[in-house]
Amino acid sequence: MDKPKYTISVAAELSGISIHTLRMYEREGLIIPFKKESNQRRYSDRDIDRIRCIRETINEHKLGLEAIRRVLSLIPCWAIIKCTEKDRENCQAFVSYSKPCWVFEHKNNTCRDRDCRECEVYQSFMHCGSIKDKLKELLPPNKG
Repeated sequence: MDKPKYTISVAAELSGISIHTLRMYEREGLIIPFKKESNQRRYSDRDIDRIRCIRETINEHKLGLEAIRRVLSLIPCWAIIKCTEKDRENCQAFVSYSKPCWVFEHKNNTCRDRDCRECEVYQSFMHCGSIKDKLKELLPPNKG
């Protein structure tokens, strides 16, 4: 399911969007395609699901790219990967509200050697309902 098998043109066609739009999603930090050594992009079935979710959010829920990016920036990545306090001090994603964590260059924290595409944070949000589901997992049960 997560094997890179589609070229950008096939991924765009399967997702019902243009190649230009797909590249824009990448520039905006909404999707991280696989890249071959030649820098050619490849997409998996999970990527196609994510792209369709983004399209659905834009078309049916009337959120723009900026709003989607800001929602993704609120994902508590530090809680998901269990960052230390020191890691948080050195993490732009911890203090920023403008971009998802996988867009930042990680230098002096636990993510410095991680491949963001393979990270649990990025992988956890491949489907439209998954953000809410993940937040439910992270929050303690309501005792009221």
